[in-house]
Amino acid sequence: MNLKYDLEDHPPLKENLLYGLQWLAVTIPAVIVLGKILGGMQGTVEAELLYMQKLFAVMSVSLLLQIWWGHRLPLVIGPATILLIGILASQSSSPSAIDSTILICGVILTFLAVSGLFAYLRRLFTPRVVAVILLLVAFTMLPTILQLISSSSGNISSAKHLGFAFIFILLMFTGQRWLTGLWKSTLILWAIIIGSIIYFFINPTWTHELNTVGIPVLGSFFSQLTTSIIIEPGLMIAFLLCFLGLSINDLGSIQAVGSVLQADDMPKRITRGITLTGLGNTLAGFMGVIGPVNFSFSPGVIASTGCAARSTLIPTAVAMLILAFLPKTLFYLSFIPEVIIGCVLLFIMCTQVAAGLTTAFAAMEQPYFDYALLIGLPILTGIMVAFLPAEIISSFPSNLRPILGNGFVIGILVSMLLEHVIFRNSKA
Repeated sequence: MNLKYDLEDHPPLKENLLYGLQWLAVTIPAVIVLGKILGGMQGTVEAELLYMQKLFAVMSVSLLLQIWWGHRLPLVIGPATILLIGILASQSSSPSAIDSTILICGVILTFLAVSGLFAYLRRLFTPRVVAVILLLVAFTMLPTILQLISSSSGNISSAKHLGFAFIFILLMFTGQRWLTGLWKSTLILWAIIIGSIIYFFINPTWTHELNTVGIPVLGSFFSQLTTSIIIEPGLMIAFLLCFLGLSINDLGSIQAVGSVLQADDMPKRITRGITLTGLGNTLAGFMGVIGPVNFSFSPGVIASTGCAARSTLIPTAVAMLILAFLPKTLFYLSFIPEVIIGCVLLFIMCTQVAAGLTTAFAAMEQPYFDYALLIGLPILTGIMVAFLPAEIISSFPSNLRPILGNGFVIGILVSMLLEHVIFRNSKA
């Protein structure tokens, strides 16, 4: 890869700021989309904005720590979709219990990375199990995506929402096909902007919800922190499995960028990177928000800009930290129709499916049918659990509900059972 600036180069100030702005355009959409989904569950606009402020702060601090002391690679950080699944499937537990669990799991991940025990856990994650994890992330998000793209709003019915979503998704894939360079890397950002404008013309009454009265321009976010630890055994087990999936995702992202840039001391970079990811999730649990993970699409941005200098991500992190203190600005940034959020999330999950299939195909062994069969059962089991009616999930024992009611967790457990118990000595 021909690069204008290598990993340890320092571009001039103007170029550094420009590259930082480009990274910001790539980073913000995922933070806004997942922040909007989880923040919207807080009940009020003020609580939603407080969640968004905290989320931006956690992501910015995590990014700075990774650049300075962690993997020291040009890697985008964003909210972990795997943890989103865990949170959505654990609504029967209190927010304090969920936040406490994320905090404790972050500490455990940090310990595993620092102590070297993570290397032993990696043996459990064969290519087939990793493929199942990647695919389960996408498929178990379908109930949430369906709810977002089908909910009626204003004068638009659910049927029209679904039609709008179908056309909008096709347009996004058209952009994915024909756009190049930075335009392609920032496709999600443009989709959010253009999609929201189009939706306004289709449903003008949607903007009646745009009311900034009482929202301050500047605001702190150091409130509603996790000051007491609540431990629920079932919830802890469910999130530990989610965190194992998160760590594998994190490892893959660091390795991908490291191999593209041929970075030195990769074992140390991986250890420091996963350690900082653990600490970032510890901070997220303390702040009461979803934890961070390194994203894997950074090589595409590096290739399109020709810049791999990690210093260009510092302005990105600083800008996100500034935004964390600007609730009114975040309100405008996050004022996106639910159907647009659902479409963007569906597009992101399609890339997740592509990554899972690529992993499965790359490691496929003969007999191919039996190899694929051991992927099919965990996926279908996870999907069935994800679509279980609420009344069935509520009938499960309360201590086991975070496990039995989480399609992602059940799918991983079935995959592990097949891989390491039933077919342990089989090549299938």
